[in-house]
Amino acid sequence: MASLEVSREVKFKEGEEARTLDGTVDFCGNPAIRARSGRWVAGIIILLNQGLATLAFFGVGVNLVLFLTRVLQQNNADAANNVSKWTGTVYIFSLVGAFLSDSYWGRYKTCAIFQVIFVIGLVSLSLSSYIFLVKPKDCGGIDSPCQSHSSLEIGLFYLSIYLVALGNGGYQPNIATLGADQFDEEDPNEGHSKVAFFSYFYLALNLGSLFSNTILGYFEDEGMWALGFWVSAGSAFLALILFLGGTTRYRHFKPSGNPLSRFCQVIVAAIRNWRMKMPSSAEDLYEGVGKDCSNNGVRRILHTDEFKFLDRAAFISPEDSDNQEQGCNNLWRLCPITQVEEVKCILRLIPIWLCTIIYSVVFTQMASLFVEQGAAMKTTVSTFRIPPASMSSFDILSVAAFIFIYRRVLDPLVGRIKKTDSKGLTELQRMGIGLIIAIIAMIAAGIVECYRLKYAQKTCTHCEGSSSLSIFWQIPQYALIGASEVFMYVGQLEFFNAQTPDGLKSFGSALCMTSISLGNYVSSLLVTMVMKISTEDHMPGWIPGNLNKGHLDRFYFLLAMLTAVDLVVYVACAKWYKCIKMEDRENEYGV
Repeated sequence: MASLEVSREVKFKEGEEARTLDGTVDFCGNPAIRARSGRWVAGIIILLNQGLATLAFFGVGVNLVLFLTRVLQQNNADAANNVSKWTGTVYIFSLVGAFLSDSYWGRYKTCAIFQVIFVIGLVSLSLSSYIFLVKPKDCGGIDSPCQSHSSLEIGLFYLSIYLVALGNGGYQPNIATLGADQFDEEDPNEGHSKVAFFSYFYLALNLGSLFSNTILGYFEDEGMWALGFWVSAGSAFLALILFLGGTTRYRHFKPSGNPLSRFCQVIVAAIRNWRMKMPSSAEDLYEGVGKDCSNNGVRRILHTDEFKFLDRAAFISPEDSDNQEQGCNNLWRLCPITQVEEVKCILRLIPIWLCTIIYSVVFTQMASLFVEQGAAMKTTVSTFRIPPASMSSFDILSVAAFIFIYRRVLDPLVGRIKKTDSKGLTELQRMGIGLIIAIIAMIAAGIVECYRLKYAQKTCTHCEGSSSLSIFWQIPQYALIGASEVFMYVGQLEFFNAQTPDGLKSFGSALCMTSISLGNYVSSLLVTMVMKISTEDHMPGWIPGNLNKGHLDRFYFLLAMLTAVDLVVYVACAKWYKCIKMEDRENEYGV
C-alpha cells in the first residue's frame, strides 16, 4: 500500500498536470496546476508591479518634507513631524489591508482595490498641486517661495496624500505575500525560490525608488512639483494595468475567516476552563474534527509548551464530550489546538516585533532629518545643484550591493563555516546585525553633523547650502542604512512570513510595515520631546529652523544610544523565542 502511494505521488509530481502541494488555487478556485501558474512568471510580474508602485509612492514621499517647507511654508520641525505622521499612517493602513485579505477578500482582490485607491489619491494630489498649491507657477524651488493657501486648499492636499497613504498601505503587505504565494514551499526548488523572492522584492522596491530619488527628486527640487506628481500617478496606473494583466497566472490561498473572532474564542474558552485540572499529556487536548481542525485546508500547528494557560481552551470537558457525540461543538467553549497555537504564535512574535520599532526610528530619518541636514550642506558641483533628497540613491545602491554580497558571498560562507546544510545566518541573526549597523550609521551621521557645524555660517538667514562641507560626506550614513536594511527588513519579511500561521500570512507582512509605522510615530514623538526640553531657557533647541544654531548631532547620538539599548533587549528576546511547528515540518530559528 505504501509503495502504491509513493508510485502515485511520483506520477502526480511528474505529470504535465501536476498540482501544487501547498493548497493554492487558481483564479477560478480550482487546484493550481504547477506548470500553468505561479513561479517566476507570476513572480516577475509582481516584482515589476512593486517597482512601478514604489516609484509612484516615493515620487511623493521622498521630497514631501521639502514640499511642506517650501510650498506650504512649514518650519523644519513641523515638516519633519508631519512627514513622520504621514509615513506612519501609510503603514498603519497595512493592518487594514492585511485583515481584509486574510479574512474576506484574499490577497489578489485586496491588492487590486487598494491600488485603485492609490491611483485616485495620486491623481487628486497632482490636480490640487497644479491648480491650487503651486502658485505662482514654478514656485517651490530653493529661492521661489509660494503664496499662502486657504484652509480648503490645504485640506484638499491632506485628503489627497492620505488617500495615497490608504492605497499604498493596504496594498503593500499583500503584494509581498501574494508574491511569496507563487512558490510552493513544499517543493524543494520552488521553496528555494520563495526565499530568494523576498530579497528580490526588497531590491525591486529600492530600484523603483531610485528613479524617484534622482530624476523626480531633481525636478521637484527645482519647483516642478506638479510634473513630479503626474509622473507618479502615471507610474501607479501602469503598475495597476500590469498587475491586472497577470490575473490568470496567479496562485491564491483562500481567506481563512476573521482572525479576531478566532483569537477571542481562545481567550474566552481558556478563561471558562481556568479551574479545570489539565491533563498531563498534550495528546489529550482537542485536535479538532471536520471544519474545526483547520481553516480552508491550512496546515495544523503542533503543540508547544509556552503560554500553557491558553491550552485550557483545548481542554475537553464532560459537557464538550457530550456535544461532540451529538455532532455539535461550540468554539467559544472548546477550540482545536491549532487555533490555540495561532494565538501563541502571535504572542511569541510580539517581543521580537517591538524590538524592531527603534530601528524604524533610525530608518525614517532618511526621509526627514537627513534631507534637512543635506540641504544645509554644500550641494553644488560646479554649476550643478544636487537635490538633498537624491542622496538616498546611495542607500538604494547600498541595498542592491549588499543583497548581492549577502546572497552570493556571506550566506554560502557562513554555511560552509557551520559545516551544515543550513542556510547560513538565520533571520533573527540577520536582524541583530541590522541593529548593529544602524548604531554605526547614527554615529556616522552625528560625526558628519559635527563637522558640518564646524564649517557653517552661523549668521545666515536662509541656511540652505550655508556650510562649506560637501553633501557627499553624507554617503557613509546612507550606505550604512542601506546595508542595515538588507539584514533587518529582508530578514524581517522572511521571518514574519515564515513564523505566522497559514491563515495570517498577510498579517505577518503587515507586522513588518507596522513596525515602520510606529517607528515614524516614535520619531515624531522624540523630535517633539527633544525640542520641548532643548528649547527651555530661550535656547534654539537641537533641531531649530536654522540648523546652524542647533545640535542635530546630539539627536543622532541619542538615537545611536537608544538603538544600542534596543539591541541588548532584542538579543534576550531572540534567545527566548521558539519557532512555529507545523505538521510534518519544523523550521528552526535562533541566534
